[in-house]
Amino acid sequence: MIEDFFTRALLAAMGVAVMSGPLGCFILWQRMAYFGETLAHSALLGLAFSFMGSLPLLLSVFSLAVGISLVMVWLESRKNWSSDAILGILSHASLALGLVILSFMPMVSFDMLGLLFGDILAVTNEDLVIVFCGLMLILGFMLWLWRPLLAASVSWEIAEAEGQRPQRSRLLFMVLLALVIAIAMKIIGILLITALLIIPAATARRFATSPESMAVWASVIGVAASVGGLYGSLQFDTPSGPSIVVAALVFFCVSLVPWRQRRPVREQPDQGGEPLP
Repeated sequence: MIEDFFTRALLAAMGVAVMSGPLGCFILWQRMAYFGETLAHSALLGLAFSFMGSLPLLLSVFSLAVGISLVMVWLESRKNWSSDAILGILSHASLALGLVILSFMPMVSFDMLGLLFGDILAVTNEDLVIVFCGLMLILGFMLWLWRPLLAASVSWEIAEAEGQRPQRSRLLFMVLLALVIAIAMKIIGILLITALLIIPAATARRFATSPESMAVWASVIGVAASVGGLYGSLQFDTPSGPSIVVAALVFFCVSLVPWRQRRPVREQPDQGGEPLP
């Protein structure tokens, strides 16, 4: 008989996997993997601010991640540094600053390993409500933003010419990404969130025939990795969050096997990002 805590862990992991699928596809198409990692690292600084100001953890992490996104956009607009340099500075600075601030609060008790690698077996009913409310919100916004985000992934200039407002769409996408990271921090962990965003999407690209099917495949593969990882964790007594990522890695490795002749992939015309299916 499966315990209630394991059922909650399964539901939470599947909810995070479904919301991560479409976002992960756009992360790949727009080459924003390092940006996702930067937001994940900023979650630790958000945690520190939560303790300092006695703020709700979800609100603090989400606000800090949105703030990091806006700072990155502002620095990019000044054109003094390249994007990868900006992300490198923000990623490591936010992680280090968060650790330094937490070191000045010895009276605060927290599980560092749980923060870094997740503590999915400790998910509560309230956490499940947050996950599935976030899931509905994120999927609703993704349906609304799908066309402009897709147009911007193919060509930023064409998207602007068509009146798709790619800059606004990109900012909203960053906000959604910040929300996913805030929700998933407790479940998957700061260091593993980016892996759950990227690996299922990269695996899905091997099977997809269209951008829409790639988003669906990414969610399905993420759910399969979550279920497989949690049952593997139960069977072999391994950490739950890393086990989910390892399961996703197994699916990715299987997808590399040339089961059939691949069709030619349509390249993106001018952005140099990942080609769309």
